[in-house]
Amino acid sequence: MNMLHRDQLPLGGFAGLTEHRLVVDQRVGGDSGTWNGLGNFVYLADAHFQPHGETRMHPHKEIDVISVLVEGRIEHQGSLEHGQSLQTDQAQAQRAGGEGFNHNEINPDSKHNRMIQLWVLPETRGEAASYKLYNLAQNQLTRIYGGVKHQRDTLDSHTIIEVGLLSAEQAITKNTEFMAYITRGHGVLNGETVQDGDLVRGDHLDFNALDDVQIIIITTDKTVA
Repeated sequence: MNMLHRDQLPLGGFAGLTEHRLVVDQRVGGDSGTWNGLGNFVYLADAHFQPHGETRMHPHKEIDVISVLVEGRIEHQGSLEHGQSLQTDQAQAQRAGGEGFNHNEINPDSKHNRMIQLWVLPETRGEAASYKLYNLAQNQLTRIYGGVKHQRDTLDSHTIIEVGLLSAEQAITKNTEFMAYITRGHGVLNGETVQDGDLVRGDHLDFNALDDVQIIIITTDKTVA
C-alpha cells in the first residue's frame, strides 16, 4: 500500500481557485511529483475556490470531468445543463465526447468552498456530450461514474468512481486494486490511520470510519461491457 499526503505537495491554482494536484497521469502530462492514475482515471485535484471565485469559461474535449462538492456551493454554467447548481455532498459528471463542452464553475458565496475534480479518459471517442447530477447517499457508497453502456444511471466506463458518506464504525471492503482519497474525517485503511487529504493505493481495501467520513474510491471492472 502506498500513501500520498496532500499537504506535502505544492499549492497551485488558476483563475479564482487554489488547488493541490495529486494525480496527473503521464498520459495527460504528469511528472514525478504526482501519481499516475488507475484504469482510465488520470487526474485528481483538491481545489478551494476563493470567495466569489470561478474557473472562467473553458473548453474540454474527449475527457470525462467529474466534480465532488465537499463544502459550499457551486453555480454551473456552460453548454451542458447551464444554470445547474451543486450543494455540499452532491457530484456532477460531464462527458465532453467528440463534440466537447464549455463550462465555468462559480462560487456564489463570500467564503471559500471546496471541490474535488477528477478526469477519466474516454474508452470510445466521438461520443455525444452528456451530463449527470448525483445526491450522495448517507451511510453507503454512491456510484457517480462507470458501468455498462446500456444504462442511464452513470456515464459508462470500465473505471468506477464511488463516493462514500460514512458514519463512525462503518466499514468498506474492496477485494481489488484501488485508489482512495479521504476528503472528510478519519479512518483506518488496511491498518493505517488516514485522514482528510490522504490519497492511498493498494491491491485490496479494508476501511473503517472513525468519525463522519467522505471518501472517494476508484476501481476498475473489466467485466463491464
